[in-house]
Amino acid sequence: MRKMLNTLYVTTQGAYLHKEGETVVVKVERENRLRLPIHTLSSIVCFGQVSCSPYLLGHCAEKDVAVSFMTEYGRFLARLQGAVSGNVLLRREQYRRADNEQASAAIARMFVVGKISNSRVNIHRALRDHRGKTEESNMGQICQVFSRYAKQLLLEDGLDSIRGIEGRTARDYFDQFNHLIVAQKKDFIFSGRNRRPPLDRVNCLLSFVYTLLYHDARSALETVGLDPAVGFLHRDRPGRLGLALDLTEEFRSMLADRLVLSLINLGQVKKKGFIVTEGGAVKMDEDTRKTVLVNYQKRKQEEIEHPFLQEKIPVGMLMLAQAQLLSRYLRRDLDGYPPFLWR
Repeated sequence: MRKMLNTLYVTTQGAYLHKEGETVVVKVERENRLRLPIHTLSSIVCFGQVSCSPYLLGHCAEKDVAVSFMTEYGRFLARLQGAVSGNVLLRREQYRRADNEQASAAIARMFVVGKISNSRVNIHRALRDHRGKTEESNMGQICQVFSRYAKQLLLEDGLDSIRGIEGRTARDYFDQFNHLIVAQKKDFIFSGRNRRPPLDRVNCLLSFVYTLLYHDARSALETVGLDPAVGFLHRDRPGRLGLALDLTEEFRSMLADRLVLSLINLGQVKKKGFIVTEGGAVKMDEDTRKTVLVNYQKRKQEEIEHPFLQEKIPVGMLMLAQAQLLSRYLRRDLDGYPPFLWR
């Protein structure tokens, strides 16, 4: 298993990144604030008014360190990377399967199995950790419904039917999401999923962490040589990375949603850390954004046992492990794609 490297998130407005030897230097107001060896990094993510020297960008491309640029509030703008790696035969097989609806359905089904299973575990954990503070009867019923969805899914062969089950799972899951918030309930009310722009503090947090997850999924897929734009559950659409979205489905609840709930329930984010624009969009201030990024990195460093590989790996390596398993399936080294099932 490849060693887990760090992601450097730069949020300080006006920061300038440049190269000194084999290190990345972050300079703010002509003062060096941070110096990191480039061999310790897998990627750099810049938010807002952050610039990089051409020499650093070229060096990152040579060292396979992707550099992404986001708006200050987390909307993706652009990404720089070096030469595409991977076996062209693997990508050709990926394209052949994506063009075949039956083959696509077989893979899409397993992504949704992972999503349903992990959503169910997230609700179960909330019942366990906050017994007496949640509406246990409704949440228990939803867990049973998810079990039925998973069984039904195994009988479906059509992509539309599989997408229909995935959509019902997402709807039922988010119907219960407000009950998973057991602290600061007046300040963090969730009445449904909304985005572009998010209209409340919970959706603001979810959208931001989902963007981080999407970035990591893209990196994992490119690392093993797969094309992140060509998916099986999410079909081709200009500007959308379908396979990266497919892969994130397995990890939304166990990594992104769990992190957001912890930040709220433990009081690590507060109402005052959010800004409401004239148009009604809700955005995080710089301190809140840093809190989210720090805790996201900490979560990625925790170890967890992979149920299929049967070995402990850092949470931050899970997407790479799943990308490798998908590539092995496409090469016919595995009989099926095994989704990550959280326990």
